[in-house]
Amino acid sequence: MGFVVGLVIGLAVGISIIIGFVKAENYRSKLRSELANTVAAFARMTVEDSRKLLPAEFYPSWVVFSERQKLTWLNHHLTKIWPYVDEAASELIRASVEPVLEQYRPAVVASLTFSKLTLGTVAPQFTGVSIVEGDENGMTMELDMNWDGNPNLVLGIKTLVGVSLPVQVKNIGFTGVFRLIFRPLVDEFPCFGAVSVSLREKKKLDFTLKVVGGDISAIPGLSDAIEETIRDAVEDSITWPVRKVIPILPGDYSDLELKPVGMLEVKLVQAKNLTNKDLVGKSDPFAKMFIRPLREKTQRSKTINNDLNPIWNEHFEFVVEDASTQHLVVRIYDDEGVQASELIGCAQIRLCELEPGKVKDVWLKLVKDLEIQRDNKNRGEVHLELLYVPFGAGSNGIVNPFASSSMTSLERVLKNDTTDEENASSRKRKDVIVRGVLSVTVISAEEIPIQDMMGKADPYVVLSMKKSGARSKTRVVNDSLNPVWNQTFDFVVEDGLHDMLVLEVWDHDTFGKDYIGRCILTLTRVIMEEEYKDWFPLDESKAGKIQLHLKWMAQSIYRDS
Repeated sequence: MGFVVGLVIGLAVGISIIIGFVKAENYRSKLRSELANTVAAFARMTVEDSRKLLPAEFYPSWVVFSERQKLTWLNHHLTKIWPYVDEAASELIRASVEPVLEQYRPAVVASLTFSKLTLGTVAPQFTGVSIVEGDENGMTMELDMNWDGNPNLVLGIKTLVGVSLPVQVKNIGFTGVFRLIFRPLVDEFPCFGAVSVSLREKKKLDFTLKVVGGDISAIPGLSDAIEETIRDAVEDSITWPVRKVIPILPGDYSDLELKPVGMLEVKLVQAKNLTNKDLVGKSDPFAKMFIRPLREKTQRSKTINNDLNPIWNEHFEFVVEDASTQHLVVRIYDDEGVQASELIGCAQIRLCELEPGKVKDVWLKLVKDLEIQRDNKNRGEVHLELLYVPFGAGSNGIVNPFASSSMTSLERVLKNDTTDEENASSRKRKDVIVRGVLSVTVISAEEIPIQDMMGKADPYVVLSMKKSGARSKTRVVNDSLNPVWNQTFDFVVEDGLHDMLVLEVWDHDTFGKDYIGRCILTLTRVIMEEEYKDWFPLDESKAGKIQLHLKWMAQSIYRDS
């Protein structure tokens, strides 16, 4: 009996222990799961979540919740050491900027140098710092800087007529972002071999000019010329992607210097619906384009007189130094003859949006100011074809149609027979001639606007080549807003990269014809792709689009002398 009782008690105790152990394990597992969830929740916390849990005043001073950190400590120490920085920086500026000032010296000035150069007693203020990028070879940092200084900058100017003018640069106000690149990273103190300094973004640069003991307006145009020279010098000497490489440890840092990385081919095709700036007649538009806003790097189109829908079809080339950050800027002006041209509008496109080796066809909306995005006024649009070709891209299969990479056997023989002097001149040739036959099939159109009282139209298409003037036209399709033609036309093209196909849609009428709209195409895409089919909207029309099939049969490519 006692044995049975002991057995029952033993079983009960054993079962109780097992149950307790299982419950304990379940409880511990639950605690681990809750802890893991808590850790995961902390990992997903945002700055706003942290501020809800604990107000900012309860955090230590070293905790900051912004990507762009405050630099009160740096400004405090910079103010102390500014007299020593002023002395060193003044000599550096004199040595680096004077050659650039001479390079952009106005035509009315015989010489332009610094006669006095000190940065004054007011140190700049750094308002923020951020780490932009970093890898195993280097680190990039950006510093926001404001400077309302009292420098003593006096330019010694000697005019062509022998007059010497000391011009003081006063009331300088500057706001910008400086980029510092520490590269390469090394084991030796201070852990980097060199630092590259560049003005990443110039938000504001204001100053006034005053002739010491005189009036700068005594020489007409001198003030504007000097101001433009100073801005060009700042742009060219230190503005990104230009950078100053300062060696810290001995070594060769030539790889950090600014180098061209590719070419941007730009075809300025046309513009439409431009704002009219003339009281009588229409504007006379022309375009200026640049990647770096320097006089010798800015290119200008021809002027199209009395036209708010100009067609330029001009080709330009630009050197690219940093495709990841640079922009192409286009400004459309109204040519006023001897008077200053009036800006119609401007636009820009980032080069990082371009796929290397692939033509990008874009319409860019014109705005008054690229810095002010709130511009609802319709100023028109500009049509561009863009092709970015990195240097050495040929090894990756990227072909630049604007380069003479393809020649016939006869052309190779002729090239080899030329003299050294002729070869040297051939390297300066700009125009690439592409011969071939363009086959255009006008397939159909849709949504043609109503043209007659019966709610229909009698459309037909006139095709013409811009340079050669060759013309053809389709048959008339009666009583249709969605006509189908399926007609093919061949054009012999002597200069494919600089010619254009113009298609005009007309409404046939017993007593004449009515214009409906047009479509303007360059031949760049069909030359590169050889054949394609697509829909194209009708410009200058309320509605409508046309479907085309284009095919290119090349004959030869060579450079025109």
